[in-house]
Amino acid sequence: MDNPSASKHGSTRPHPREAVKHFPTDPGVYLMRNADNEILYVGKAKNLRSRVRSYFNRDQDAKTSILMSKVASVEHVVCRNEYEALLLENNLIKEWKPRYNINLKDGKSYPVIRITNEKYPRVFRTRNIVQDGSKYFGPYASVYQLDRYLELIERLFPLRKCRGPIRKRAHPCLYYHIGRCAAVCAGKTDQKEYARRVRGIEKLLSGDVDNLIAQQERKMKTAVAGLNFEQAASIRDTIAAIRNVNEEQRVVDFESDNRDYLGFFIRNEALSLTLFHMRSGRLVGSENYHSEVIAGEEEFLPQFLIQYYSQARAVPEKLIIGSGENVVEAIAPSLEIFFSSELDRSVSVTAPASDRDASVVRLAAENARQDYQKRVRDHGNTAALEELQSILGLPALPRRIEGFDIAQVSGKHPVASRVSFADGRPDKARYRKFHVKTLGGKIDDFAAVREVVARRYTRLVNEKKPLPDLILIDGGKGQLSSAVAVLRALDVEIPVLGLAKREEEIFLPDKSDPIRLPEGSEPLRILQFVRDEAHRFATTFRADLQTKDFALETLQSVPGIGRTRSRKLLERFGSLAALADADTAIIAAETHISLQKASDVKASVESARVAQEAAAAKRLKPRRR
Repeated sequence: MDNPSASKHGSTRPHPREAVKHFPTDPGVYLMRNADNEILYVGKAKNLRSRVRSYFNRDQDAKTSILMSKVASVEHVVCRNEYEALLLENNLIKEWKPRYNINLKDGKSYPVIRITNEKYPRVFRTRNIVQDGSKYFGPYASVYQLDRYLELIERLFPLRKCRGPIRKRAHPCLYYHIGRCAAVCAGKTDQKEYARRVRGIEKLLSGDVDNLIAQQERKMKTAVAGLNFEQAASIRDTIAAIRNVNEEQRVVDFESDNRDYLGFFIRNEALSLTLFHMRSGRLVGSENYHSEVIAGEEEFLPQFLIQYYSQARAVPEKLIIGSGENVVEAIAPSLEIFFSSELDRSVSVTAPASDRDASVVRLAAENARQDYQKRVRDHGNTAALEELQSILGLPALPRRIEGFDIAQVSGKHPVASRVSFADGRPDKARYRKFHVKTLGGKIDDFAAVREVVARRYTRLVNEKKPLPDLILIDGGKGQLSSAVAVLRALDVEIPVLGLAKREEEIFLPDKSDPIRLPEGSEPLRILQFVRDEAHRFATTFRADLQTKDFALETLQSVPGIGRTRSRKLLERFGSLAALADADTAIIAAETHISLQKASDVKASVESARVAQEAAAAKRLKPRRR
């Protein structure tokens, strides 16, 4: 196929499903086009007929279903072997940039700790790797953990603080006097001692801490013997900090050859990949990439790796891929030919072959997972929303979801909550609380749903404000029917569903049978998140009202303290706990009551607190069998 984009308008095309029946069983490349002849997807296959036919199976995920609904024709190019198919696939992807092929986007690299290559090295965190002989430790997915290391290093092995050339000074800076600088500039630390400190830092960051802890324990015993208990306590805390950060660190014993480790995380069609670069036994960098994919590992891994290493990247001697052995064995031969033929480099492509390799690819995969979660938090989860739209048959992508829940105890304090989600993320500025006003002491969740839904959407209609794309009611058929009745009365067309917690069943209007999504699926996770947030927000509101009632009742039980003074006491001190901890004279002065009444208030509050603690202890006490 000399020109894959050549127009074929006017020709009679068989249905893609029928055309595939006549595909050869040879290796090659296939191209999927829409009705306008645009290339939607390019893939390679060891067996063209078998691979392309799999796209027409009934059990397809939402992304693949969306793709196949747009495919008007499928074409193929036969190749002599898998390697030729791999190269042709890569060339076509680069030329036409199909919508559904892997399209790499850079992610943020995680920070590392750098020890500079200088006569008097400095230590600091960075995301930039400079090949100047500096030493690097990490990467650290948690900046908090990294900062704990740096704080511990400053405490145990203070180096110089100043950047650039060292200028001699007559007196050291303030950092030296508080034990956080070596003051090389003032001659307070010679090169031998400075080098000892640097070696200590390297051992700490490498996890070699046994001698360091033993040394600190000797210092602590000396301090105790000299009755310097404050210093001993400080050393004790330092030992605890060393042990904590050492437990958090994942230590890997690297060999001296150059390796790249690839780990990845995929959920639905969202893919995150992390590459770790080990050079001469040191970590010199890590990179994150993400894309959307519809293919399996045997397709998207070679697509990514060829795109990545074709861009003038440093090529390692070994590439360890965090996938199953059968997948790596299938893709390794073509990749190794690519490295030798196209890049003139000999690269061994393998699955993890040792505990060390498995540890590194697991860490890379964990970095990829965290990168995925951060993107979902920052940008939402469009892929899961698209799948939810397809499953529920929604007219629009549910970018704005509003969720409702009712909370009450024995008919007292009936309240409701409304939460709002934008692109699958909580939009807490739009959360609202409701006092349910129409129940008159009755327990009626259906009536409560009708009231709050009516109040919310009557207002939106009257003010001509935008409506949400989807409404979620915490409950089953009854709660859903109550909400639907109100929306129909308002002549408002908003998709609405009920999510029942016991079986995680999704109820839709005018459908007798509920929908059950696979446990852990992303669309279900989003609905559960909305439902759980609505429940949390409602029950927290109700609990606050109950606590306030209990506080008012406790204060009003004190002779001479009525409802008005009770409210003033709570407004001033905020809670019974704050009143119990306050001085009697302050209570009297702040609320203009006598010392005796203030003393009575404090005694009543303390008595109530003791009773609450006793009741809580009784609830927690295990029952005898």
